[in-house]
Amino acid sequence: MDTEQIDAYLRRIGIERPAGPSTRALRDLHLAHLRSVPFENLSIHLGEDIELTDQALVTKVVEARRGGFCYELNGALAALLRALGFDVTLLQARVYDDAGMPGIPYDHLALRVRTEDGGDWLADIGFGAHSHLPLAFADRGGQADPGGAFRIAEAPEGDLQVLKDDKPQYLVDRRPRALADFKVGAWYHRTSPDSHFTRSLVCSRITESGGRITLGGRTLTTTVDGERRTTELTTEAEVLAAYDRHLGIVLEKEPQLRETR
Repeated sequence: MDTEQIDAYLRRIGIERPAGPSTRALRDLHLAHLRSVPFENLSIHLGEDIELTDQALVTKVVEARRGGFCYELNGALAALLRALGFDVTLLQARVYDDAGMPGIPYDHLALRVRTEDGGDWLADIGFGAHSHLPLAFADRGGQADPGGAFRIAEAPEGDLQVLKDDKPQYLVDRRPRALADFKVGAWYHRTSPDSHFTRSLVCSRITESGGRITLGGRTLTTTVDGERRTTELTTEAEVLAAYDRHLGIVLEKEPQLRETR
């Protein structure tokens, strides 16, 4: 990324260029990204291609003013962080299902980020309702966060288990990976009838107040101080207006669930 691209990305998430790759800067960038760029799987249901390259991901987030799912959001953030001087490692993770079993390899992409002041962090803006701030990578105790109570625990074979409110979220492999390694995982989640991304429509971001706004299909949900309010939208025009007004996404047509086999 050149200087112009970095500046455009920072404008997209509404934050000044940090003085250096510090822990404070990482925290600010992480939170600003979550507030500005939605977690969404709309490309799957709009028939759009998902290309896992730095250039394509940054173009989607910055120029197209879209969001994405884990591979896209954390991939784009990794490109920005590296351009700003952070030491970034891509990690693959397996997400636990409702039965408590980990999913496929490369099920999820998370980031290990080291800062100039000695910080070592697990950064993740691509897991939906997750931590608002990076988690201390080496801390094995509880970590309070506006998004919940988190903990990173040792797991067999050197892996790490990430828990939220004592519920396992995903299993992290500590070995460094490349963005291209996640193509099969992304393909699975775009095409498999067993993937929750092919079976649902979601677009969500946190708000300045720490709440959340989510458009799932035609249901608009706002959460403020733990109180949820839902509104059912009835027309395509209402849905498109909600994407624009609440999530900053301008679409030409309403996404529709695609049939998978």
